[in-house]
Amino acid sequence: MPTQITFNDVTKKYGDTTVIDGLSLDIKEGELFTLLGPSGCGKTTLLRMIAGFHSVDGGEISFNEQVINEIPVNKRDIGMVFQSYAIFPHMTVKDNVKYGLNARKLPKDEKSRRLEEILETVQITQYQDRLPARLSGGQQQRVALARAIVIHPKVLLMDEPLSNLDAKLRIDMRRAINEIQKKIGITTVYVTHDQEEALAISDRIAVMNHGEIQQVGSPTDIYLRPANQFVATFIGHSNLFSGKVSHQGGKTLITLVDGFTFEMTNLKSEAKDGVAVTVAVRPEEFIISESEEGIDGMVTFRNFLGKYIHYEIQLPDGSKVELSQDTNTSKHFFEVNQTVKLQLLVNKINVFTEDGEHSLIEGVVKYE
Repeated sequence: MPTQITFNDVTKKYGDTTVIDGLSLDIKEGELFTLLGPSGCGKTTLLRMIAGFHSVDGGEISFNEQVINEIPVNKRDIGMVFQSYAIFPHMTVKDNVKYGLNARKLPKDEKSRRLEEILETVQITQYQDRLPARLSGGQQQRVALARAIVIHPKVLLMDEPLSNLDAKLRIDMRRAINEIQKKIGITTVYVTHDQEEALAISDRIAVMNHGEIQQVGSPTDIYLRPANQFVATFIGHSNLFSGKVSHQGGKTLITLVDGFTFEMTNLKSEAKDGVAVTVAVRPEEFIISESEEGIDGMVTFRNFLGKYIHYEIQLPDGSKVELSQDTNTSKHFFEVNQTVKLQLLVNKINVFTEDGEHSLIEGVVKYE
């Protein structure tokens, strides 16, 4: 039976410093749930509290409504995959993977069946008699993953498992982890600071900062409809503008500082007339206009990347924004020092309160 993990008003302190303060969260049965955030945001602390490596100073953590605060590490029935692999160099792949099974009172044929099954699942059967020194980084990480899963734990915890791999291997292992997790169906908590990695593998993501959850949602929701300015700028890149709301002739308008005005049809009722807002525009949410209307800009840098061209555009006030142009759909490409007019994909952009703390787009919630 898959495990639901519940955090109820959980607190963690180191001396006089509160790292996590009254955090509440539900991780669903069988999902791959990622804790994402910058270094020092509390994500690894939270993971280690689930594992039992750190105590809980307030509140409760539960597995399927069973409080685990006082359950010893070795009794929590978890599997863990570390950044450093932590596989035994003197043991073969097969012996590494069955190490955890040896501590369990299982019939010999059941151990053999599980071993054979997991080696096949993570695609390392052909390496089972090799020592770790004869394996690539990706193969060693598969061994660590197999060893954690073969014991059939209630929960699988993964702490920055791909950070030691090169770029291509990371991409390959993302897909492998996602496919294996779906096949096994085990509730998995994954920690990373890599936004692209989180978007690629997760069912849901919790974006953290300073020990607090900023937003929980699917990768699509987190990227397209961030709950606040921090999420918008931490997940990918967002260009920020100051603006002001006005209501004219039944329309809701936003005017940016240079006077460029556009209509919005999906703002919450809090967007009153005269309210100052922060507008977030991702590079792909700009359109280089073919008309005379738009934000004035001049190309100061371009970087051709095949499918996309990335531009740096300087605005009249001296500030710069990033713009991404799809080479397959664009009619014209632009050169450095060329002047342009910028329009916005207004149904895609995000609007926040002036302080950036809350989204003013209808339907955006902090927790899914």
